Amino acid sequence: MVKTIHELDLKEACIQAAREVIAEQGLEGLSLRDVARKLGVSHQAPYRHYPSRNHLLAAIMQRCFEDFADCLDQGAKHHDCDALRGMGEAYMQYAAQKPLEYRLMFGTPWPEPASHPELVRHAVHAFGLLRHHLLQQLRTAHNETSDTPALLAQAELQALFIWSSLHGLASIMQANVMQHLVLSPEVPALAQPFLMGMVHTALTHGPAQDPAPHLVLSPEVPALAQPFLMGMVHTALTHGPAQDPAPQVSPQDSHED
Repeated sequence: MVKTIHELDLKEACIQAAREVIAEQGLEGLSLRDVARKLGVSHQAPYRHYPSRNHLLAAIMQRCFEDFADCLDQGAKHHDCDALRGMGEAYMQYAAQKPLEYRLMFGTPWPEPASHPELVRHAVHAFGLLRHHLLQQLRTAHNETSDTPALLAQAELQALFIWSSLHGLASIMQANVMQHLVLSPEVPALAQPFLMGMVHTALTHGPAQDPAPHLVLSPEVPALAQPFLMGMVHTALTHGPAQDPAPQVSPQDSHED
């Protein structure tokens, strides 16, 4: 028997049902027909709110970015004295607790961005939270009262560096790669604090060399991302983490009595 669902409820119900379909069948199994079947409504009902599969997928991804941004924001507020560290911990926690949503945001080809401006807006907002806190630190460090083009470009590059570092670790942990590597027993547990310490070091000392000191405007950021990232990695490796993530761990501790 075909159900009748209030229109506002149907719009939300389609998103929830679509998530369930993806969890059960993978992204390739998502279709409006399957969503309608799961809800027990007519095959045409979801089309009243989502003209195509891509529109429904964009709505799901938008919701994921909303939740993700809230998680980052709460992490920053929870660690008010070190907002960036709080955001880093929140990022890793979100990836661990919501692997499906994380993969939808960062492992799924986006529907045509021009057709889904709200998805783009929420994704940009999540990245903007990280950039905002970096700009605050840079203003203080450089005694600036406004966001100059140079500070903005530096903040965007640093935000990209942090995001890349966290995304790399989260992806490795989601793929269970660590359990197949020959690592010391303590490494998986220490990976996150060690990474955050290395990120802190890189941000404190800056890249090993300025990738392009004469380019300071945002449009150049994509082209500078790779040399900047490599410079920051070099700095982190040269100076080591900001603090030893587990100074109490010694070689003999890695073996049980």
